[in-house]
Amino acid sequence: MLLKIAFISDIHGNIHALRAAWRWIQERRPDHVICLGDLVGYGANPSEAIDFIDEHGLRCTLGSSDARVAYELSEKFEKREGLSEQTLEWTKTVLTPEQKQFLRKLPTSGRMETPKGRLRFCHGSPYDPDDRLDLHGAAKDLNELLASLHCEVLVCGGTHIPYVRALARGVVIDPGSVGLSLNGEPGADVAFLQISENEVKTELIKVPYDTAAAAADIVTWNLPNAITHVLRSGKMG
Repeated sequence: MLLKIAFISDIHGNIHALRAAWRWIQERRPDHVICLGDLVGYGANPSEAIDFIDEHGLRCTLGSSDARVAYELSEKFEKREGLSEQTLEWTKTVLTPEQKQFLRKLPTSGRMETPKGRLRFCHGSPYDPDDRLDLHGAAKDLNELLASLHCEVLVCGGTHIPYVRALARGVVIDPGSVGLSLNGEPGADVAFLQISENEVKTELIKVPYDTAAAAADIVTWNLPNAITHVLRSGKMG
């Protein structure tokens, strides 16, 4: 048996990138498509991004930016500085109550059985979308994490940088970011997994999209111009 799963993450209101990634995914005909959250923040089309995920019925977890918008009165999520906070404050003004409610209903993590064993997925960490797992850390710590989660595959987002690492216990994967990739190359990131009893084959794909159109939307809505540079370069700053 071969199970094919496409993972996307960190859409960040970039509907142009999301549509391009979706077209690529549909050509590969996966069994499942899973989104790891952060549908909003930075980009100029948060409403369209939420509606796209909702209308296509994708499994999706809660991202840290989603939580900051959905739970406006929560004391847990402190305000961030810079571009993120500026765009999130604007995002709160353009989302409908129904779209915010959609975000509030998103789970913080998910799991599924695969031919290779259990797979867990989340945004920042299985315990908190605002946390970040260090997938570059000590192998011993990551193997212990996989054991504690009772899984052989862990997929988590939040860093905006695609990454895969094989370990003694299993494999850890970060699909990168659809809407605001930061690995130095513009485009929409997709992680495509093919899982059999013997292996987890992971492809980290960079899908081209119309970055000029996404940048134009940023300018139209008078959002921070620095975001247009990130879209075009794949680099922050």
